[in-house]
Amino acid sequence: MRRFGQHAVLKPEFVEKYKKLHNAVWPDVLATIAKCNLKNYSIYIMGTDLFAYFEYVGSNYDADMACMEADPVTQEWWRHTKPCFALHDEKVYYSDMEEIFHSD
Repeated sequence: MRRFGQHAVLKPEFVEKYKKLHNAVWPDVLATIAKCNLKNYSIYIMGTDLFAYFEYVGSNYDADMACMEADPVTQEWWRHTKPCFALHDEKVYYSDMEEIFHSD
């Protein structure tokens, strides 16, 4: 299992839209997340800063992410969510963070 922490920044005017979308995530998006071996997926917000955490339990992360990216429902979801990000024009969304401590 591999843990991920990620950071992103939203455009201030899109914070409420992003929260509203995630209060009712589409079931097919959740199914794709599970199919692509992501578990314990959480997103936190403080102001415009987002922190995401998930665990990858598969054996080929790149292939699973390619599968997610190819999914038509996920692509439609991203058409709603990606414009909310501050660096959308540069195609920058979540950035991986370095894990410096973990305790079970």
